[in-house]
Amino acid sequence: MTVDGTALVTGASAGIGRALAAEFAANGHDVVLAARRETELNALANDLEDEYGIRAHVIARDLASVDASHELKAETDDRDVQVDILVNNVGIGTQGPFVENDLGRELDQLQLNVVTPTQLTHIYGREMAERGRGGVLNVASTAAWFPGPFMSVYYASKAYMKTFSEGVAGELREEGVDVTVLCPGPVDTEFQERADNEDTPLGSGEMQDVEVVARAGYDGL
Repeated sequence: MTVDGTALVTGASAGIGRALAAEFAANGHDVVLAARRETELNALANDLEDEYGIRAHVIARDLASVDASHELKAETDDRDVQVDILVNNVGIGTQGPFVENDLGRELDQLQLNVVTPTQLTHIYGREMAERGRGGVLNVASTAAWFPGPFMSVYYASKAYMKTFSEGVAGELREEGVDVTVLCPGPVDTEFQERADNEDTPLGSGEMQDVEVVARAGYDGL
């Protein structure tokens, strides 16, 4: 990690996002915790402030909303919080035959996994480039490397995040902004249960420890 300052972590209420927020806090960064579940965010914020002596801001938002990115930016502006590091972790996964799945749910998945991270990278990445410093950590998956029948939209969304991150990294490197994409395999979090993918290649391999994954993401930025 070569970037100092405040880290905004999306999907911070559980799983990799929670572990990433803790990793940044443990290394002295103030954090902005964004997710839907306000109770979990408040509990995490209190724990991080007590343990590490940092400032933890809570912004409870449904990041699948089309307006979420701009609302998040308005909220950080209202609180006079400068986001120096953006961690795009939020995401969901659906399982089943694409043509039989609920289309609205699949479109929500694209909004959450692709559109919101893209918007946030544009919004905060522009400010970082203007300041000449900053960092973006996008969380993808080993699913980014190959297609995934019965999780087709999820796999495609992670392939997008990998390619998008690599492209933007090339654009922003000369502006002093580091962009990294984290591509873990199966991680021992509640995501596996929510996605109902225990019997898929993505969910049936050896599980990685979430804290180890978070540390790799932090060190890689």
